[in-house]
Amino acid sequence: MFVRSILSGYSRLLAGISLAFLAIALTGCDDTVAQKATPGRPVLVASVHYEAESPERSFVGTIRPRIEADMGFRVPGKVAKRLVEVGQTVDLGQPLATLDEIDLKLQAEQAEAEFRAATGVLAQAGAAEQRAKDLRAKGWATDAQLDQAKAAGDEARARLNRAERSVDLTRNSLSYATLEADSRGVVTATLIEPGQVVASGQTAIRVARFGEKEAVVAVPETLLGRAKDGVATVTLWSEPDKKYAAKLREVAPSADPATRTYLAKFSLPGADDRVSLGMTATLTLADPATERVARLPLSALFSEGGDPSFYVVDDKGEVALKPVAVKSYESNDVVISGGVDEGAQVVTLGVQKLDPAQKVRVVSSLSF
Repeated sequence: MFVRSILSGYSRLLAGISLAFLAIALTGCDDTVAQKATPGRPVLVASVHYEAESPERSFVGTIRPRIEADMGFRVPGKVAKRLVEVGQTVDLGQPLATLDEIDLKLQAEQAEAEFRAATGVLAQAGAAEQRAKDLRAKGWATDAQLDQAKAAGDEARARLNRAERSVDLTRNSLSYATLEADSRGVVTATLIEPGQVVASGQTAIRVARFGEKEAVVAVPETLLGRAKDGVATVTLWSEPDKKYAAKLREVAPSADPATRTYLAKFSLPGADDRVSLGMTATLTLADPATERVARLPLSALFSEGGDPSFYVVDDKGEVALKPVAVKSYESNDVVISGGVDEGAQVVTLGVQKLDPAQKVRVVSSLSF
């Protein structure tokens, strides 16, 4: 009985030792799996992006022609015909509209009649003046009679001259009854209709000349200096990937009383046919020679008695400490001008406890 108890206790001891070894083996496997599942220390990184130190400013504008003329009749009258529509292309000398010519023709006929009458009066006055000279030479006429004949001749000549000018003016007025385009362009507005009575000089047709186009934007007074000295580019909403160089041509002398902005016109010398009048565009203003910098969180900066540095993570999860050129410090960011490449991944948190020999894994990234 005693021997049986000893054998039973020995069996339980062996079983316990076996279970202990099995647990240790399983624990070692779990540690190996855990080590394989955790390749490195998790870190939060930010991507480095360099941009102009002074950020670019953008404004919404409209494409307009550089020259847009309001055309009107040079004489008053009743509109007989309007020969063009909005959007129609016109050539130099092409008729745009006409007036009723009845009254103008009557004025021209009246002027021609007065011209013929003045011609007859001059012929009669000239003959009388010549007879007075002949009689005075023979002593049969007085000086007073000769002077009177000369005065009548001068008056007749002046009347003929006036009648001749009147004929020219009426002929011009008759030609003004047809409104013609003074350049090649496109009609942007029609402000008259047949039957309408218009005054001399009243706007009838608005024509935008073909040629240089420009972008018209409203610029705040704080950016007037950049608008005059900076670099301007224009992109169209219909084609945002295409950029056109722009140059300031004109700035309004005073601000708009409501918006407190200045109307600025930027010429587009390189604009092609894809830039149509009336399109919406984005004008971007940048400083002419500003330094390119990158902004990163202040917590990413590592400096323990040495040069300011960043921990940069590569594709293999290895980190390297790289010194950087600090431009300035801000409340939450540090501004650098070089030292790390564009697009580099920089550790942003816990850099004081980071071991360069330890591999890391990126769990999140930020863009600056």
